[in-house]
Amino acid sequence: MIRQRPFWIDPAEPGQTFPDVSLALREPDGLLAVGGDLSPERLLAAYRRGIFPWYNDEQPILWWSPDPRTVLYPAALKVSRSLRKTLNRGVFTVTMDRSFDAVVGACAAPRAGNSGTWITREMAAAYGRLHTLGFAHSVECWREERLVGGLYGVAIGRAFFGESMFSRESDASKVAFCHLVRQLGAWDFGLIDCQVYSAHLASLGAEEIPRSRFARCLDILCDSGQDRQWEFEPNLLLAPWP
Repeated sequence: MIRQRPFWIDPAEPGQTFPDVSLALREPDGLLAVGGDLSPERLLAAYRRGIFPWYNDEQPILWWSPDPRTVLYPAALKVSRSLRKTLNRGVFTVTMDRSFDAVVGACAAPRAGNSGTWITREMAAAYGRLHTLGFAHSVECWREERLVGGLYGVAIGRAFFGESMFSRESDASKVAFCHLVRQLGAWDFGLIDCQVYSAHLASLGAEEIPRSRFARCLDILCDSGQDRQWEFEPNLLLAPWP
């Protein structure tokens, strides 16, 4: 029997658990639950289960777990010839957690051909709280002192959940992403969650896996991390890209 409606999460019950992700709707793909709040506890519980919020100002909070799931294994990163040249030329300076709020704000800005955004004020504030708690992180790409690209996401254990990226110059977000992937690989992260498929992500090495497999990976990875200082290792930043 296929469930026709998403589950309701009561915001007045902070301890309410999410339903099993296998119960998510097929249409729209992956919609699992409606309601709740964006407290750190709720968000972390969702990510550990492979669930993420995605909605706009005109909607209630919507929780998703699509099938299949798009992920990137650090060792599978693909760097094109042109991108490799950009990386090796050192056109940009890349940092971590230097300007989290600025990165989120840039990701929330309207894109060409789309005046809306899913990164609402409520959403930005929620990830700001996760950043303060040490779970949400940003990568910044600079040309001199100007922020020209970057990304942010959530790290739990040895899993990184990518949320959004932006670019104001060609390849800036790709450079930020490549450096992040290489650093996460050095930290023995198991995967990077890219949520849903796009040709852009596939060109960087992302692939689709069954949701059930993704959930099993999270059971292991989210409970196997360790505290670390979130900054790039200088030797990795300076290492050439073969």
